[in-house]
Amino acid sequence: MTGRRSLGRRFGWLWASYAVSSYGTGFGFGAFPLIAVLVLHAGPAEVAALSAAGRAVGALVAVPLGPWVEFRRKRPVMIAADLVRFAALMSVPAAFAFGRLSFAQLLVVSVCVAAANIAFTAAGGAYLKALLPPEDLLVANSRFESTTWSATMVGPPLGGAAIGLFGPVTTVMADALSYLLSALGIRAIGGTEPRPARTGAPRLRAGDLLEGWRHILTHPVLRPLFFNTLAVNGLIMASEPLLAVLLLNRLGFAPWQYGLVFAAPCIGGLVGSRLARRLVARSGQHRVMRTFGVLRACWSVGLAFVQPGLPGILLVVAVQLGLITCCGVYNPVLSTYRLDHTDPDRVARTLAAWSVSTSTAIAALTAAWGLLAAVTSPRIALAAAGVLLLATPLLLRRREHAPQNTAEQAASLT
Repeated sequence: MTGRRSLGRRFGWLWASYAVSSYGTGFGFGAFPLIAVLVLHAGPAEVAALSAAGRAVGALVAVPLGPWVEFRRKRPVMIAADLVRFAALMSVPAAFAFGRLSFAQLLVVSVCVAAANIAFTAAGGAYLKALLPPEDLLVANSRFESTTWSATMVGPPLGGAAIGLFGPVTTVMADALSYLLSALGIRAIGGTEPRPARTGAPRLRAGDLLEGWRHILTHPVLRPLFFNTLAVNGLIMASEPLLAVLLLNRLGFAPWQYGLVFAAPCIGGLVGSRLARRLVARSGQHRVMRTFGVLRACWSVGLAFVQPGLPGILLVVAVQLGLITCCGVYNPVLSTYRLDHTDPDRVARTLAAWSVSTSTAIAALTAAWGLLAAVTSPRIALAAAGVLLLATPLLLRRREHAPQNTAEQAASLT
């Protein structure tokens, strides 16, 4: 199993930093929708707008970050992103303590966190590719994936209990502190990191902003994976605030029950992430991505049939278990494939472009589905998202594409 293989001390610190921030995020899962619903008494459209606006504006702010990160040392960028997230999130409990918390502040904090997430992801991916040899990347990405799901499994029930005992902003404070600890962990990695040599013009040009998208859209396999990711992630995440409104407001779920139905299925993410490397060794990257890309689209439509009480809890758990198991296999394989097929001097720009596009798609679909829920109902909007997800496998390539030239082939083997 991947968890038994040593990848060195420096990766150990990187993984520990990722773990502590992931557990903080898991503990604070759904905190902003909960605060919006329970403290600010927001409706479906406002809750959806909170998720959508934060991601959309954060993605816009982050557009120049990819080229900026590309030619800078990655660890200082990761530390700075952690500190920005810490400061932004700590402003929420501070404002709440003085009775000054507002919907507008939640929007601003969402923007700051979204932009910092993109910068951290771009720098972290580039740093990982430089830190480890290609044969270890899937092991590393599988560990990150298993950590994400274990944090999501443990965090939300504890977060729900903390909200019940200590108030609605408790989990936001814990999430903020986790980013501070992550920054300290990344600093502890130590070692020297050479400053990347800039190729081409000495200053940032407008064309540099598009380099990540140019690489994605001209790559014969990354391109369909990219559009599939936009559709799948957008539709899944657009359903999250609507499900919060349906479960918490319409069906009367308690906050701890809301956390439980998302936490328990995360055991599937642990199982899937541990199976990913073994499945790739047996069937190859393309077949695994194709198979689990199809399977992960088949579950979400079931959320439209959730009912009050124990039957509703069991249904949501079953749907989420199937979805998360498939994602647990698919995500680390996709992350590794992206790194394998991207040259070192454009990794940050490619990952930033991918993250910006994903955040924009999620924001647009979240806003659209919030409007749909306001016009119809959260249940109808959830059903529409589930039906459209069934069509997303059409965006995946059916056959593996061989490299078009020797340069690309050589790049894929380095």
